[in-house]
Amino acid sequence: MHQILPFENWLKYYDSSTDERSPFFEKEYNFDVYSETIYGYYIDPSWDYFGSETLYLKILYADYDEGFVVLEFLGEWNDTIENDIMTLKRNFLELLAHEGINKFILIGENILNFHGSDDSYYEEWFEDVEDGWIAAVCFPDFIRQELQKYRIDNYINMGGTLQIEIWRTLHPLQFYQLVSQLIQRRLN
Repeated sequence: MHQILPFENWLKYYDSSTDERSPFFEKEYNFDVYSETIYGYYIDPSWDYFGSETLYLKILYADYDEGFVVLEFLGEWNDTIENDIMTLKRNFLELLAHEGINKFILIGENILNFHGSDDSYYEEWFEDVEDGWIAAVCFPDFIRQELQKYRIDNYINMGGTLQIEIWRTLHPLQFYQLVSQLIQRRLN
């Protein structure tokens, strides 16, 4: 687990620790000490803790003028025991929404497992974004199947054309524009 790093090539465009509007503004990362763990396995210090013991994230890019954010996740998304969606929404997503973010791109390649519960916080998040949207990009098939089983796909766009394997090769604005176009096609 300690070898799974958040995508770093966009750091030249955005760093959440230098963004005054980021929940992680002025966070100092100690790359000499691995202290955070998921189920006893150390993870790279680049990942950010938002209150969940099993799920970590990284803000890869935020654009407040366009109102979007790209988030990468690592770990087990556990709504059954940990209620990760409530923790994510209350401790993190609402802070971004307060800053004008209403379009969320979630990168799920490193989500190892999903344990669902009810969909009320997803529904609340969906209602909060109003004219925006939530897109799950590159979630593993078995994770998408579990999300669909709990009807999360009613609130988060996923699968099909959103399995954008080349996302790392794009500039963050190009990636956003691509996802936005795909979402608009789905809405029309």
